Formats: sequence, structure tokens, C-alpha cells
Amino acid sequence: MKEKGRSMIAQNRKARHDYAVIDTYEAGVALLGTEVKSLRLGRASLVDAFATVDDGEVWLRGLHIPEYSQGSWTNHEPRRTRKLLLHRGEIERLIGKIREGGLTLVPLSLYFKDGKVKCEIALARGKKAYDKRTDLAKRDADREIQRAYGRAAKGRAREMR
Repeated sequence: MKEKGRSMIAQNRKARHDYAVIDTYEAGVALLGTEVKSLRLGRASLVDAFATVDDGEVWLRGLHIPEYSQGSWTNHEPRRTRKLLLHRGEIERLIGKIREGGLTLVPLSLYFKDGKVKCEIALARGKKAYDKRTDLAKRDADREIQRAYGRAAKGRAREMR
């Protein structure tokens, strides 16, 4: 029986804090058998991961998938470079945008989709420190507004009784 849906393996939470995401792509990942078994146990880290375009192919570097505990001499290297599988048109578009300058490819999440491992990569621009502070201030203000709405709604509910 084939599994359906999407189950998350790992997320790069800091990516949206450090980068302004411009566009996202879903890519397949070329993996070895022991890597998939290790991922099925939910073991992976996207903390230092990034993607590069070399000779018309997209590569995922720095992704840490620990060795599979039941693996033998066939076990994989934890931080090896892995190929991302994208359509030729998507790769050409990425190459064009990266050449413009200031943009990078950042992996956002790693997940199973219909039994296959997929990686969501983002075309992103690095944020400056003041951009990060602005985002934090905006998020705090929005949270405070929501609290005020909640307090107002609760106050009205009490008056009706």
C-alpha cells in the first residue's frame, strides 16, 4: 500500500528569520537506501545546509543525515553532497536569478510526499540586522493587536449575560 500525504522530517526554522524568501521550489533528492531508512526514523538536520548550482545541476550541501544504526559497511557518509532533482526549466530559471546577484538557495524543509523524499528550497536574499528587528517589531505589534481584539470580544460576551 502506497502512503499518501506529507509527513515532515526536518525544518530550517532559522531560514525565514535570516532570509527574505522570494520564491520556493519543491525538489526531489537523490538518496541512498540507508539515508532513506535514517530519514524514516525522523533523523536529519538542515541547520548548515545550502544549495548550489554547478554545471547545470543543483546540489544540496551540508545536510546532515546520521548513519543508519542497522547499516553495515554499505552505510552512507552523513554530510555528503546530494543531488536535487528539478525540471530543466526550473534549473535554468534559478541559474538566471542567482546570476543577477545577491540571491542564494536555502533549504526550508525536508519531508516525505507520497513515499518520496522532497526538499523545499527557497530562492532568498539575506536580511540585514535592521530588517530582522523590523520583522520582530511588526510581529510583536500584530500579536498585541490580536490580544486587544480578544480582550474586547471577551468584554462584550460578559455584557450580554
